[in-house]
Amino acid sequence: MALWALALYVLYLALAFGGRTLLQLRSTGSTGFKGISGRPLSAEWTGGVLFVAAFLLILAAPLLGLAGALEPVSVLDGSIGYALGFVLFFAGLAGTLLAMGASWRIGVDEAERTELVTGGPFALVRNPIFSAMVPAFLGLALLVPNIASLAGFAALVVALEVQVRLVEEPYLLRAHGARYADYASRVGRFVPGLGKPKARSCPS
Repeated sequence: MALWALALYVLYLALAFGGRTLLQLRSTGSTGFKGISGRPLSAEWTGGVLFVAAFLLILAAPLLGLAGALEPVSVLDGSIGYALGFVLFFAGLAGTLLAMGASWRIGVDEAERTELVTGGPFALVRNPIFSAMVPAFLGLALLVPNIASLAGFAALVVALEVQVRLVEEPYLLRAHGARYADYASRVGRFVPGLGKPKARSCPS
């Protein structure tokens, strides 16, 4: 399964990042990537570093498996886990591609004021791209369930939590004020209906 995991990882990068980045570059002149920013150990920096670490670990997992350097975790290794891995990966890939639309960016630029998108997949959850990435990466981890893949998946989950809760949501509240606060009160963070913030004051 390591070869399958490696091939699907490359497919994900090509479709979800490579192709979409080229479209973004052609239409706007920007790739949409903001890179790792902020002071070391700040929320911005931590989220970015964990995000990169997750991708590297998920890539390393099948390579180390093929080299015989890491054995799979036995309780997760088997046909049921593999089947679930394929289903989760392709569901996550499809969700990622459907959620991208015109709202492609990774990271926050404080000087940038983007449109607040609330339609389509964003009417179901506030972070549909990130929501779809989780099952895709969990699927990859189940195809090659060794310590590297599990650590990569854990790093991704923590990275998304840090990035969304501590970086993007405060930025969107500053940028869009009451409009974002109202939207967030109605739509879940990663799962429909869950992660709605408590009422609080916000910029007008």
